[in-house]
Amino acid sequence: QVQLVESGGGSVQAGGSLRLSCAASGRTFTTGAMAWFRQIPGKERELVAAITWSAGSPYYTDSVKGRFTISRDNAKNTVYLQMNSLKPEDTAVYYCAARKYGVSIQREMYDSWGQGTQVTVSS
Repeated sequence: QVQLVESGGGSVQAGGSLRLSCAASGRTFTTGAMAWFRQIPGKERELVAAITWSAGSPYYTDSVKGRFTISRDNAKNTVYLQMNSLKPEDTAVYYCAARKYGVSIQREMYDSWGQGTQVTVSS
């Protein structure tokens, strides 16, 4: 069974940076995709960025392009989300997710989820 453990959330002022980490375990991670979603209370969970364990371009939602970078360390089975130039509207609980196949923009296509980590950006 896949386990995902997120870390790195916290509080920061607008314009600041945070790096989220997601450590994956439970199977061999040479194929498939990992993603970061975020959710604000009362709203649907939205895809922020995604990446495959193999070659291929990462995916970013428009609102974070140029500010966030998703990366992976295959040796550590860990995916990162570097968040720069943070804005108050980036405030949310961020979730790591995994699936056995390629990147999907649909949250229903991801079958493993982390517990979430809070990111709060103050103005």
